[in-house]
Amino acid sequence: MAKESMKAREVKRAKLVARYAEKRKKLIAEGNYEALQTLPKNASAVRLHNRCKITGRPKGYMRQFGVSRIQFREMASQGLIPGVKKASW
Repeated sequence: MAKESMKAREVKRAKLVARYAEKRKKLIAEGNYEALQTLPKNASAVRLHNRCKITGRPKGYMRQFGVSRIQFREMASQGLIPGVKKASW
């Protein structure tokens, strides 16, 4: 389980990216890189990192489901994910 501060930091970054997205796009289109440098570092979308919605785990993230591989396996075994079942052959 990730620390609550790490989860909160990612949420804060996501909000900052959303707030400055239009301004960044405009500055890049103009080619005004000096003004772009004055924006906060965390306003760049590159600094976002996907995390599991349940545990906050940063690695093994499955984009389609929004959870880590471990949580995905547990949820699939319990039948909580529609259309997913354990393979057997």
